[in-house]
Amino acid sequence: MKMDRTKLADFLRRSRERLRPQEVGLAAGPRRRTPGLRREEVAQLAGVSADYVMRLEQARGSQPSAQLLTALARALRLTEDERDHLFLLAGHRPPEGARAGEHVRPGLLYLLDRLGETPAQLLTDLGDLLAQNALAEALFGCVCTVAEPDRNIVWRWFTDPAVREPYPAEERDRLGRLHVADLRAAATRRGYDRPSSSLIDRLGAASEEFAALWQRHEVAVRRASRMRVTHPSVGPIEFDYEMLQTQAADQRLRLFTPPPGSRSVEALELLRVVGPETAHRSHR
Repeated sequence: MKMDRTKLADFLRRSRERLRPQEVGLAAGPRRRTPGLRREEVAQLAGVSADYVMRLEQARGSQPSAQLLTALARALRLTEDERDHLFLLAGHRPPEGARAGEHVRPGLLYLLDRLGETPAQLLTDLGDLLAQNALAEALFGCVCTVAEPDRNIVWRWFTDPAVREPYPAEERDRLGRLHVADLRAAATRRGYDRPSSSLIDRLGAASEEFAALWQRHEVAVRRASRMRVTHPSVGPIEFDYEMLQTQAADQRLRLFTPPPGSRSVEALELLRVVGPETAHRSHR
């Protein structure tokens, strides 16, 4: 990414001028002639030299590091959006946003319920299924009573043969590789933190297939694809699979929409009428 020195200089200067001394615990003083903070004050708050702040504001400075940008963002009391803007102007990828973990915002639960004609699921970036609407439950089954360590869709794929049965046999290898490649991308973004490393270790110990695929070092974020399943109550259904990023960096919304005008539209409508309970009895 390329650094835009002119825009970076302007943004730093205007951010400094907008910030009042009392907002950072400094006295305004009777002789303050410039609006906002002085360069020396920003430098002190960020732990850098005043000369470097001046050169950045004059579009003469060298490219700041990510650590220095973080310090400047904190000193200037930038919002998350402003911080990301600062990073981009300086030629850096913005830091990952805040994670929500297992907490699901009420608005997302409301959205899942309102998507009555579309199967929808909310998952973590590691594949833990947090919530799903009634149509997704009718399609894929209920996981609400599954023990927490086993509600992960990657874990279930590689350890529970029944999970693969609805998918065409000729596509199962490809889907397995997609699961592993997407998990690799998520673990790398997380810096192989404890949850991701623990899941990878468990999978490697439980599944020789996963261990072999992991050794291939394939990486790909799963965003959209065409997929097919065969449901015991309504038969084959084809979907366009869409993965949407939520406000949290570690949660995703999965949508399964049938191609317009296809038989899958009727099959999905029939499944909606049948409902989860009947579908579950068919699974059994």
